[in-house]
Amino acid sequence: MSYEAIEVAKDKMGKTINVLKQDLSSIRAGRANPQVLDKLTVNYYGTQVPINQVSNITVPEARLLVIAPWEPSLISEIEKAIQISDIGINPSNDGKVIRLVFPELTEERRRDLSKKIRKIGEDSKIAIRSIRRDINDKLKKDRKANLITEDALKDYEDEVQKLTDDKIKAIDTIVADKEKEVMEV
Repeated sequence: MSYEAIEVAKDKMGKTINVLKQDLSSIRAGRANPQVLDKLTVNYYGTQVPINQVSNITVPEARLLVIAPWEPSLISEIEKAIQISDIGINPSNDGKVIRLVFPELTEERRRDLSKKIRKIGEDSKIAIRSIRRDINDKLKKDRKANLITEDALKDYEDEVQKLTDDKIKAIDTIVADKEKEVMEV
């Protein structure tokens, strides 16, 4: 019964790491990355749809994104979504495509992004620790209900702690890599 709880912990912690990677991929690091648009949606016939599902997004140069909507009527919707988003880039369109020119990051902006990256990483660590606490609580309940022995409880708690340590180390590595990417000139 409790072994199942550890599998649940592995799954939840894995999902937390995936969310971290997804969140960090949307932070721009001075070069064009189509993933900065992943969370932006447009109104497409009454439904909110991600921009990448109604257009072709290309990176012709290191600091340029070109968005070519499949329907020309979507240009103004996409432009509006980009302007109200927090990516901090003004779109320019020629009636057929939208261009996003990514400016070089200033030192101050790099430091701000670095702080944001560390905060996202810390939030992920908190989520991992919360999962650990929930699983340990479940293990203790199973022990009180005599579903597992005292020795098994200790073994499972050790396994959950090792899993937690591994995931926190992985988060530290991911955050350090992203910070390095942002701080590079």
